[in-house]
Amino acid sequence: MDSIVLLLNSNYEPLNVCDVRRAFRLLFGEKAEVIQYDHHEIRTARAIFRAPSIIRLQYHVKRPRPRVRLSRREIFARDHHTCQYCGTQTHDLTLDHVVPRHRGGSHSWDNLVAACKACNHRKGGKLVEEARMRLQRPPLEPRCDVYSLFTPYLADPRNEPWRDYLFLGRH
Repeated sequence: MDSIVLLLNSNYEPLNVCDVRRAFRLLFGEKAEVIQYDHHEIRTARAIFRAPSIIRLQYHVKRPRPRVRLSRREIFARDHHTCQYCGTQTHDLTLDHVVPRHRGGSHSWDNLVAACKACNHRKGGKLVEEARMRLQRPPLEPRCDVYSLFTPYLADPRNEPWRDYLFLGRH
């Protein structure tokens, strides 16, 4: 009962991943249909059920565009582990607020950049122009795609059939 199931919208768009219990609740409530079964069975006192691997909702769910979570790791990945002031590529980076927080800057995707310690110290609490520095490129929020959302689940060989529905192809 600890396996996971790919949940598709009614138009076969990948929505998320749920556990087998949630999948069975959707199936028995006639809110979803099985697209593909897993290789194992769930046994109860009176019946044996084939576990689903991929299910599809019977109705369309409109959902907001998924967003990448704001974290140090994601900022460094967005900036390719490169200082956005001098261009040095290193794994010894700090976060810098382009507009310092004490000057009204926000803790958001468009105000945070990766900076080496020397550049962060040089800039300090100043604006970029006051420190006579310039950004390599403007900081923007990265797009969240199917690849980044579902790829971690593909490490499990039991989830290989998911590739057809995630538009990733076979490797």
